[in-house]
Amino acid sequence: MADEKLKIWYDREGDFLEVMFEQRPGVFRETANRHVMEKVDDQGKVLGFSIMRVSALQGAPLEVAL
Repeated sequence: MADEKLKIWYDREGDFLEVMFEQRPGVFRETANRHVMEKVDDQGKVLGFSIMRVSALQGAPLEVAL
């Protein structure tokens, strides 16, 4: 587990945060929260997620099932 790394990227201009658990091919798809997209492989395994319009999120914590 110590060898596993997250890749975290914040794009100030695009106002989004991206967190990747694995660097593999996949596609982004919508979640129940309009701010969050999840990246999945061809078998549906979650590889990471993106949060759009991060600066607009204030107050309560963001919760979403991946």
